[in-house]
Amino acid sequence: MNVVSFIAKQVPVSEKQITKTVALLEEGATIPFISRYRKEATGDLDEVAIGEIVKCKTAFEALQKRKESVLATIKEQGVLTADLEKRIQTAESLTLVEDLYLPYKKKRKTKASAAKEQGLEPLAKIILQQKEEEILFIASQYLNDTITTEELALQGARDIIAEWINEDEKVRNGLRRLYQRKATIASTVIKTKKEEEEAQKYLQYFDWDEPLHKCPSHRLLAILRAENEKVVRVKIAVPENDALDIIDNVMIKTNIEACTDQMFLAISDAYKRLLTPALSTEVLNQAKEKADTNAINVFAQNLKQLLLASPLGQKRILALDPGFKSGCKVVCLDKQGDLLHNENIYPHPPQRQTTEAIKKIRSLANAYKVEAIAIGNGTAARETEAFIKKIPFDNPVQVFMVNESGASVYSASKVARAEFPDYDVTVRGAVSIGRRLADPLAELVKIDPKAIGVGQYQHDVDQNKLKNELDTVVMSCVNSVGINVNTASVPLLSYVSGIGEKLAENIVAYRSENGALKSRQELKKVPRLGGKAFEQAAAFLRIASPKNPLDNSAVHPERYQLVSKMAKEVGVPISDLIGNKEAITKINLQRYITDEVGLPTLTDIVKELEKPGVDPRKKVMVFEFDPNVKTINDVKTGMKLPGIVNNITNFGCFVDIGIKESGLIHISKLANEFISDVNAVVQLHQHLMVTVIEVDIPRKRIQLSLID
Repeated sequence: MNVVSFIAKQVPVSEKQITKTVALLEEGATIPFISRYRKEATGDLDEVAIGEIVKCKTAFEALQKRKESVLATIKEQGVLTADLEKRIQTAESLTLVEDLYLPYKKKRKTKASAAKEQGLEPLAKIILQQKEEEILFIASQYLNDTITTEELALQGARDIIAEWINEDEKVRNGLRRLYQRKATIASTVIKTKKEEEEAQKYLQYFDWDEPLHKCPSHRLLAILRAENEKVVRVKIAVPENDALDIIDNVMIKTNIEACTDQMFLAISDAYKRLLTPALSTEVLNQAKEKADTNAINVFAQNLKQLLLASPLGQKRILALDPGFKSGCKVVCLDKQGDLLHNENIYPHPPQRQTTEAIKKIRSLANAYKVEAIAIGNGTAARETEAFIKKIPFDNPVQVFMVNESGASVYSASKVARAEFPDYDVTVRGAVSIGRRLADPLAELVKIDPKAIGVGQYQHDVDQNKLKNELDTVVMSCVNSVGINVNTASVPLLSYVSGIGEKLAENIVAYRSENGALKSRQELKKVPRLGGKAFEQAAAFLRIASPKNPLDNSAVHPERYQLVSKMAKEVGVPISDLIGNKEAITKINLQRYITDEVGLPTLTDIVKELEKPGVDPRKKVMVFEFDPNVKTINDVKTGMKLPGIVNNITNFGCFVDIGIKESGLIHISKLANEFISDVNAVVQLHQHLMVTVIEVDIPRKRIQLSLID
């Protein structure tokens, strides 16, 4: 088995596509680069398919590494046969490798090993063969100073047989199939936790059971969290009689009662003491792994939508981080997001310096020619929004509520300290709010995605898998938008295809020393940015107002000569070809098809020439909450309220209606028809008009509906 055949069984694309993609990956190519600039090689695979190939390639490499370790260990023991080696080499799963390794695995002292030390293994083999009728007499021949009775001898032999049953591949696979079909998960409350207030959020799991294969990912993760917090005990079980029948069918070979009686006892012991704990853990881990994958996918989808949220663009912004007693931190930013001014105002209780605050905001708006105001959506947000909207500005100013989740994490981070070493966390937080309005992607890449608050049980899933998936999403978003190399921060540059943190630091250092880069070719002067990194990164980096207009487009430098030929064909310079639909339609693409450049790449080039460097994100829209709803006490059943989707899960979506508590639209209330995927109906940051169907003030829960 090789990597291509392994991947082909899991990813529905041709082996040729897989071979080419794997080769590119091993050359150091990134997913965004391959999907955009190597379409002919891969047969036009998109990022999703390439991402799946990457995951399978990683799994294959882990499997091969484990095989090598297992083979080396068995070989050291001097018991590696040609047949066993072949079976391990051709195994297609870690589970099978571990099953084959189990009999040779070094074990701590067990009942079976103790019995073997007493010389009872030959007796165990005799019983296992199930041919002797005088088993009690045979057992008497194994007595010694420690094994003083026939029953003790038989008990020791059964301990050895139980271990053999536990290691039997047919037994384990038969039971695995049973667990897949009939395993149930049950949770029961730990009595000492039953009355504790913290445990009440898990109330529904105090006495719960259901088929494991029907347990949705969010419920499984909730149950396991309750177990981790020692609120409930969790048990995985299958019908015992069914399980014993499976083992009997494998292990019982005759009807000689003397031996089969011993075998039945050994089977029962093996099942209860060895197989049940091992397989229950295995099947629960597999279910947890699936739940993790599901939850990580939800987080990844949400993160992508959040990162690609509408940017306001380069505007002069006044940003406020609202507060009551501590006041509102105010910062003014220029079009590049640089900090120009900061101070505090106190328009709310207890100070109520409203008049002074109005004068100050008006003065700042005029002094810095403010075009938009960003208000963080945390404490005192609605009150601050109402206050700002009362101000009679001399010039039109748009007011936006900005999701500030994670801003405090950024403000205390190493990145923030490097950007604003002379300012405290309150200033940094307010700057982050303002910059998020201008360009959510550029600002949010500075924050650990887990701190943004758009996940589902993100702290309960496999953290390595979560990080890898989220890093892939961030890279995809950054490269799909394209980055201005002369204004991008180190965190933003580090996600560009082929760059990474060290090269990002080198680019920023080069900018500081030499001024703005004037062309993509100048990237090659950046220390340690060699040919491979240039190939991977150049097309995703933009140069504003360049000498060669293609440097501010998604056309790869390796195709500049091709575009030059196209321009000559239609008789215009490249600068006049860009954006010139009439001239572009005259290009005969068939003339430029080669073994290396096919129609997919040529089509991409033409699209880019028509609208070079276009930001794929939508324009930001002003949104207003219901001014009469400021706390949960103002929310009444039957109300229709404007809201913004601020989180999506498998069971529904949460909607910000302008108060501290977000409302939930359960998946059953999203449409008048069955919905299996919440993302098919709503998107993060989507503006909705929702109906309130239930308000639970004590538990601070609001149920909403999209169904009229």
